[in-house]
Formats: sequence, structure tokens, C-alpha cells
Amino acid sequence: MAHASFDGLRVLSLESRRAKEVEKLIRTYSGEPFVVPAMREVKLESNHQALAFADLLLKGEIDVVLFFTGVGVRALLEIVETKYDREAFLEALRATRIVTRGTKPEAALRGLKIKSVATAQEPSTWHEVLGVMDSTFGEELKSLRVAVQEYGASNPELLAELTERSASVMKVPVYQWALPHDLKPLRECVHSIIHAGIDVILFTTAVQVIHLMMVAQEMNCVPDLIRGFRSVAVISVGPTTTAELLHYGITPDFEPSRPKLGFLVNEAAQYAAQVLKQKRERAATLGVELLEEEMPAEQSSPVGTVTRAATSRRVVRRVEESTSTMAGFRDGLNSFEFLHEISSRIAAADPLHTVLDRVVEFATTMIPCDSCFVYVLEADKLVLRASHNPHVDLVDRLDIPMGQGITGWVAEHRQPVAIASKASEDARFVLFKNVPEDSFEAMLCTPILCSSKVVGVINLQHRLSYRHSEVEVRLLSMIGFLVGAEIERARLETENLQLTDRLETRKAVDRAKGVLQRDLLLNESDAYRLMQRESRQRRKSMRDIAEAILLGDDLKKLKS
Repeated sequence: MAHASFDGLRVLSLESRRAKEVEKLIRTYSGEPFVVPAMREVKLESNHQALAFADLLLKGEIDVVLFFTGVGVRALLEIVETKYDREAFLEALRATRIVTRGTKPEAALRGLKIKSVATAQEPSTWHEVLGVMDSTFGEELKSLRVAVQEYGASNPELLAELTERSASVMKVPVYQWALPHDLKPLRECVHSIIHAGIDVILFTTAVQVIHLMMVAQEMNCVPDLIRGFRSVAVISVGPTTTAELLHYGITPDFEPSRPKLGFLVNEAAQYAAQVLKQKRERAATLGVELLEEEMPAEQSSPVGTVTRAATSRRVVRRVEESTSTMAGFRDGLNSFEFLHEISSRIAAADPLHTVLDRVVEFATTMIPCDSCFVYVLEADKLVLRASHNPHVDLVDRLDIPMGQGITGWVAEHRQPVAIASKASEDARFVLFKNVPEDSFEAMLCTPILCSSKVVGVINLQHRLSYRHSEVEVRLLSMIGFLVGAEIERARLETENLQLTDRLETRKAVDRAKGVLQRDLLLNESDAYRLMQRESRQRRKSMRDIAEAILLGDDLKKLKS
């Protein structure tokens, strides 16, 4: 990645959910961060619409569900669980055609083993969403009943277009955005922008724009704030946010090449100083009035392509996606978010499968693949403990001897293996009998380490040829280094819980045998066989039978 630095510029972000990560990233690029959350997520006063949607879905009266956010997926599930059976609702979703806006709802649904039929790609505005609906369903859309999971506020343009195109449209709100409880930090932001106390401002959602202007209106200084933006580098994450800025007469200086936070911060670090210098020089030499005019297209600028918002004729430039400075760059914020997530997992001490599912989700989001397996070393075998399609049914059932196959070789030698094509022809390859239909062309396999000891293996597979970049190999290896200790902790804790459970079961069974021996005049063997027979007939565990016997004995003692 090319050098990117704010060189000490004062950078304001109004991010809420990922405030800490954004602050770290700005600081990483040598900026002075000012991160002031401009909004907070609040629950709806009534969940009537979400529950009504669930009722219709369970009755088979919804044909298509459109998910906009990963948070919305989880929030909807929490609401539905208050009235309906979770698994029944998930099965109904799996039987319904799902469309998602971008990768976040896609990942959230994948974690619930729900597949989408289509995903709107970047920049993921309502135009892309509508386009993917048209291309996926065509004329059939006219007869389909569509439900739209909203994300804090309604999108009237999308709803209007969908209403014209489909049989019916149902809004499914699950949360909404509100101003922060304490408005003092936002008021200070307004003052800082007006009085040139900020050099760069990053807008990542249209709601941030609306809330900042609401606070400025309360302070009776909207005109001053808009003038203040003329001496600040204003960066918008994408077209939807840009449209809101233009609505207030604020023209962003550019959009990043991709509408993601990592790209936003990185490209702002590369170009904000140049943009800021041009704006302030222009203010000094041409006067404030001329700042409302657009820069000539031929003026030297780090940004290339342009986008136009429907609400304005002003041109907003976007960093060229093909620029060499961004070659091979991925969303840098994801690394920070992953580090934060892993530390949170350690603090929360989640069960082993929860930790492994998070590893699978992150790895498959960062590196495109057809399957992802995570094996955990137990005794001398690698046991499959987490999977992203196919063969989820083999989790906890498939094991590989140490040293066998490419996965076993990686564990034994503690080295990554990347095969671009014809993986089955590699000398280390072994075809497992219980997954005969697998015929992967490419593979990336890296060890999971803890204190120089192998604790597992991450295995990515591709059905078509795929050459993994050095960055991808290093990234997957880094995941293995980072999560090794956490996986080992979770595995040992799971073993301890299982051991404790076995000991508690044994104690309960021994006590129950004693009760049967006393009350029924049986010997120890006959008492045990009687409990075994009851366990089989009633399809209950030995511990359940033992606890039932002990409970009955305690009740008899109370009566006497």
C-alpha cells in the first residue's frame, strides 16, 4: 500500500458503532482524531410491524425479504423470538427468497445458515438494490409480495419504486436512529467547524449529516456552519451520504474508490491535505463567494471519476478504483475491528463453537472462497469444529489424523500451503470417502498456533483455480496467530465443562442407585440396569433419570 498520512491534520468523524476503531485508524495514519458519535440506536416503541411480518412469513404470505443491514437481521430475530419459535422462523426465512444490500447482512444471514438469491453490490444505494431486484426477478416481480427490513429510517424512493414494480410492499422497521443523549460534543463540533478548529471531516452515513444540521439549527448557526465547511476537507463515504450533503448545499470534496470505512480513511489520509490546501488558498485569493462554484474539471486533483447526485448539478469526484496507490488495498478497518472482536471474545469467554464461527465469518468475508473449514487438534487428530459450506453436517463428526492430507501436513509442519490449481494432484492430497463429491481446484491452508504449538488449521477451498496473493496468505496466517490462544482456551474450557458434567452425572447416578437399592431391595448391578432400561425407554439421559429418582426421594422426605 502506498504511503498515506494525515500529517497531524485534525480529523473529525461522527461514527457511532465503530467509534473506537475509527479513532485507532485515524491515529494510525498520523491524524489527530476527534470522534464524536452523532447518533444512537434506539428500540422502537412498538414491535407490531416486525411481529406482523413474522406472522405473514410463517403463513407463507411473503415471497421476498430484502435485508439492508446485519444489525437489522439480528435485531429482527430478537424481536421475533419474543413471540414465535426461533427455528420455525428461520426455516420460514430459508424457504423464502432473500435479497441483501452488501456483505454485512449477507454475513449475518450466512451465520444463520440462510442463503440469499441476490446481493446488491457497491455502492449499495437504493438504485443498486432496485437494479438487482429487477435483474433477479424480472417480470415475476409484479406478482411477488416483498418485505423490506428498514435500517433506522424509511427510504421513500425505494419503497415507491418497489410498490410500482411488485404486488405489495411491507415495511419491517426493527430499530431507529436518535440524537445522542448529550448534545454538548456535537455543539462543540459545530463551533470547531465554524472557527476552523477541524481540518477534515468524514461522513459515513446520511443520518450524521441530518443530525449535525439539526444541532446547528438548534444553535441558530446553520449559515455559519455551511460557510465553515468551505475551509474543511469534506469526505463522503458514498452517493447516499453525498446526496444528503448536497441537499444542504455542501459539496463533498470527493468520495473514496469504494464506499467502505477503511477506504474512506486511507484515501482521506492520502488526499485530504492537498484538497485542504487548494480550498484554503482559493479562499484567500479568490474570496469566499467563489468557493460556491465548482473547481474546473481540468484542475489538478487526486480524484478522477465523478458522480452526480440527483438533487444537485454539482460534481462530486470519486477516487479512481484502479489507482495504483490503492492496488491490493482492502478495508483496513476490518483488521482493527477483528482485533477488537477477538479481545471482546476473550473477555466474554465464549464457547468454542461461537469463537470458531466468528473466525469462519471473518476469513470468508476477507478472502473469497467456496468453503472454509476450521479444524481443532484434539489428541492426535484434527477434528472439524466449524464450517462454511459445504458439509456443515460434518461439523464435530469428521476427523483427520495428524500428518494426513494437506490439512494434516500443514498441522504437522506448521507451515501454510497455497495451491492455485489442481489441488487434488498434489502429493499430499487425500480424498475423504465421506465427502466424495468435493473436487476443489485451489486451496489455502494455514496453521493455528498458540505458544509455538499447533492447536488447529484453517482451510479455504475454491472450486475454480484461484491464485492467493501474498497479502491473503499473510492475512489468514495472522488470523491463526491471533486466535490460537483463544481457541485453546475455549477448547480446554469445553473439555473442563464436559469433565465436570461427567463427574456430576456419575455422582447423581451413584446416589440414585443407592436410593433404588434401599427402596427396592436391589443390588448395585440391578439398580444400574434398571436405570439404563428407563433411560432407553423414556429417551432420557442417565443423569435425567438419576435426578428424577433423587427428586422423588426428596419429596418423600418432605412429606414425612
